[in-house]
Amino acid sequence: MSSGGQATPQQTGYLAAEGFETQLEQELGRGNIRERHGRLFLTSAPPRPAAWAANVWHDPVEIPFESISQAAAALRAMQRNWALYPQRLHRRASLIQDKLPHVSAKPLQFPTTPPKAPLGSWTLLDANRLLAAPRCSSAFANGAVEFVENKSAPPNRAYLKLWEALTLIDKRPQPGELCLDLGASPGGWSWVLQSLGARVIAIDRAPLDPDIAALPGIEYRAMSAFALEPRELGPVDWLCSDIVCYPAKLLELVERWLDSGLARNFVCTIKFQGDTDHGAAARFAAIPGSCLMHLHHNKHELTWVRLAG
Repeated sequence: MSSGGQATPQQTGYLAAEGFETQLEQELGRGNIRERHGRLFLTSAPPRPAAWAANVWHDPVEIPFESISQAAAALRAMQRNWALYPQRLHRRASLIQDKLPHVSAKPLQFPTTPPKAPLGSWTLLDANRLLAAPRCSSAFANGAVEFVENKSAPPNRAYLKLWEALTLIDKRPQPGELCLDLGASPGGWSWVLQSLGARVIAIDRAPLDPDIAALPGIEYRAMSAFALEPRELGPVDWLCSDIVCYPAKLLELVERWLDSGLARNFVCTIKFQGDTDHGAAARFAAIPGSCLMHLHHNKHELTWVRLAG
């Protein structure tokens, strides 16, 4: 029982990425879900990996209150920093949030390190009852990572996925490292890698945007990423892929590079065409050292990361 709260059975909250509630429900298993509040699913079990969750609420507790001031005081007694997940009674919820310390929500300037301060999450269940979790998996409000965008240099907005992945893992290519960008056209990811000072080999049948191809340190090869044999290229520090293909085909490519031992770090987008292939996602997640997540800038896709060591 926490300050202002009441005894609550062990539970975990999973906040679905916006628009992907069905995918999270399928991943968790409908029979394992005890309650649902908008995008927030509650289970009566310890936390488990959930790629389609934008944020995981650890041990949320219910807090009854009689006034807006009492609700805010109960939250402040638990910890300082809170993010509201607004899913009902929006005016009342906003009045409570306004009485809490301000948490900066400024877009990030890439490259940067992610916030380190704990950020709790809360929501109103009804007019006199809230649900709050002082500890969450994401340091960003409701798991949403926003950036100060570059609207002139990159050829499309796909670069934001790589910015987000590198920010969340708090690791990025270093100057002089060799990066392989598979399915590179039109070149947004190559642009990110080159801007960090890395050398880039961009692989795609389709050409790069001319402005990207002209950047120093980018070598373009007009070929299929699936025809590239690891031992023909040799060791790379980062293998990055935003290829449009079925998950099973991407898994075969990844396994070939893993077996070769020639790629140290991986950042790959798993794109789903039609129904979500949860089985394929699970096979990626089962690779030792893996992290599987739905980024704020992902669409019907997941991002798979595996780092050296």
